[in-house]
Amino acid sequence: MSNFAEMSIAKAINAGLSKAMHENEKVLVFGEDVAELGGVFRVTEGLLAEFGPKRIFNTPIAESGIVGTAIGLAMRGYTSVTEIQFDGFIFPAFNQITTQLAKFQNRSEGHLTMPVVIRVPYGGGIGAVEHHSESPEAYFAHTAGLRIVSPSNPNDAYWMIQQAVASSDPIMFFEPKRRYWQKGPVNLDEAPLALHSARVLREGTSATVVCYGPMVTVALQAAEIAAEEGLSLEVIDLRSISPIDFGAIVESVKKTGRLVVAQEASNFVSVGSEIAAKVHELAFYHLEAPVLRVGGFDVPYPPAKLEERFLPDADRILDAVDRVLAY
Repeated sequence: MSNFAEMSIAKAINAGLSKAMHENEKVLVFGEDVAELGGVFRVTEGLLAEFGPKRIFNTPIAESGIVGTAIGLAMRGYTSVTEIQFDGFIFPAFNQITTQLAKFQNRSEGHLTMPVVIRVPYGGGIGAVEHHSESPEAYFAHTAGLRIVSPSNPNDAYWMIQQAVASSDPIMFFEPKRRYWQKGPVNLDEAPLALHSARVLREGTSATVVCYGPMVTVALQAAEIAAEEGLSLEVIDLRSISPIDFGAIVESVKKTGRLVVAQEASNFVSVGSEIAAKVHELAFYHLEAPVLRVGGFDVPYPPAKLEERFLPDADRILDAVDRVLAY
């Protein structure tokens, strides 16, 4: 019989990190304020007392230095779990991530692995100031050599952080910060899906809605509303942004004939753009309508008092569903 626990996403990541650190003494956790404070979102709270300052420690406010240190430690056989305090602060480390971390395994013909996890709280919805509510995942998904994942619920958060730590590849672990306190059951025993597999959260026949991270909750809300109107939406949680499980998406599209991709990031040159293009390529003759994208508007992220107008809601998803059904 499986062992379940009720946790928030933040607590699930914490528990997953703790388990990973117990299983491998060469796993180190570091970043700005992650030790005594436990991070600004308290995701690493208690790990200092559990593992001591040699395995979890604070760094200077220098994102490039954080990632550079992780690269050096990887060369010496350590696994680093680094935290970028907010999404908008990751860009000082962009060069280290895209030109060094992503390239070393290829550059060394596989002789050097890069077991580095970069945790990134991302997305809006918390009423923050400028540079604290970005969705930069597409910048990194464009870079070959990086793996990009994003859990949307506590069970995935618990297991995916452990899978990421166990990987020999560099992984960007995007955490939907407005969902940190969302609670749900965590199966502490059952083997999870593979890290880069998508999951059908709700089966349906009218149209498929593909989403990830913070938008999964919104898409499920839209599906509930649609059901009251006699529509059956299939909701797929992508879970992995690079690589993308196109097999699961195409299988669903073959059933429903219609696809809406929902994301918090702006639509232009986005993850949603890639999904739309690839599905038109792989499932063109199964589509009854063009693939539509629902995302943030193509403007800089607005001040907190306007963010609810920027962030896609259930109504915007349902509007796109109505449009694909109109063909």
